[in-house]
Amino acid sequence: MSRPTRGLNRRELLRNTALAGVGVYVAAGGRAFGAANEKLNIACIGVGGRGGANLGGVGGENIVALCDCDDKRAEGAFKKYPKVKKYRDFRRMLDELDKSIDAVVVSTPDHTHAHPAMTAMGMGKHLYCEKPMAHAVSEVHKMMRLAVEKKLATQLGVQRHTIGNVHRVVELIKGKAIGEVRECHAWIGGDRGMPAVPTDFPPVPPHLDWDLWLGPAKERPYSPAYCPYNWRFWWDFGTGETGNWGCHILDIPYWALDLKHVVKVSASGPPVDPQRTPKSMDVRFEFPARGDLPPLVLHWYHTKSGPPILKENDLPHPGSGVLFVGSEGMLLCEFGKRKLYPEKKFADYQPPEPTIPDSPGFYNEWIAACKGGEPATCNFDYSGPMAETVLLGNVAYRVGEAFTWDAAAVKSPDCKAIEPLINPTYRKGWPL
Repeated sequence: MSRPTRGLNRRELLRNTALAGVGVYVAAGGRAFGAANEKLNIACIGVGGRGGANLGGVGGENIVALCDCDDKRAEGAFKKYPKVKKYRDFRRMLDELDKSIDAVVVSTPDHTHAHPAMTAMGMGKHLYCEKPMAHAVSEVHKMMRLAVEKKLATQLGVQRHTIGNVHRVVELIKGKAIGEVRECHAWIGGDRGMPAVPTDFPPVPPHLDWDLWLGPAKERPYSPAYCPYNWRFWWDFGTGETGNWGCHILDIPYWALDLKHVVKVSASGPPVDPQRTPKSMDVRFEFPARGDLPPLVLHWYHTKSGPPILKENDLPHPGSGVLFVGSEGMLLCEFGKRKLYPEKKFADYQPPEPTIPDSPGFYNEWIAACKGGEPATCNFDYSGPMAETVLLGNVAYRVGEAFTWDAAAVKSPDCKAIEPLINPTYRKGWPL
């Protein structure tokens, strides 16, 4: 974005441009942009790993700040943008650069999504956030509410939402190709989880600020067993494979079946470990009727062998996927493939004409929304309930009880055991 002339700050210049009658876009947060191609000022929090990919996705805009508490992890991003301001603490970054930031990208580990996200949105910054949106259900609801209150453009990192095959699956289900759907199965393959418990704790390497990395999590000594990657398999930091993959895979039935808030959850799996996420898990989500759509039971599996229903119906076993069970047949899909069953019945089936348009690009959707365009397809109104559902699956597994869920009240009326997992306690100095 062009820099303000001397004597006018950026907001004043853009406001004056608007008042002068030049064509403008007014972004959801109230910021004005002189033209659709005028660039946003974006700050990125967490720029290693997935954060590096997100940085690349928004790199066509003005990158004004990079924040990461691990200099080694962030080294590639720092070298790519040598003149951009670098920070370790997102709070300092947002405080110092408030007036020059329009939007923020958060790509930190799960346990540190909500704090920078809530801080940025509270300051009126548009937000792109990695899945599963937050570490706890109450955080998801706070983020959803604040985005609405501040009228901000949001996007959850469910990038596979743009895949053409996913669009065709949604069209088939909405077009009643397999009739009425009351049952759905979704899964991620593999057995990742339960990493080895560390037995030695070396000094914190100089490139890492361990205190900032811990953020709101309770204190513990540094170990490479947690950082930089295996954090996702420790309950204090991550959400396991259900959190890692759930939003991507459940995006397909969520979209196709107009799902929102779950009303009952139960789960099973191996014995619960208080520290580490499991190698497998089965979850049953129950959804109410939606308009003319009937109630739905959605099964989620983290499993190497695939859901039993595949073998029962002699269906192939993709490593991950979704099986819709309808009154007139079944649809089995992956992100890049789809097939209707029974094969003989659908041999001559003609699919409906495509109605879902191609995306201009997942990041471009959000950038356009920040500039006053249509909401991005995975904005928090859509993706928040999906993130809530994924996290509730973990909660049901950890407490070992089925429970009903009241999304409006953000609590279960019949299971008090889930309360500490829904509303976590944060380390001193990290209020939310």
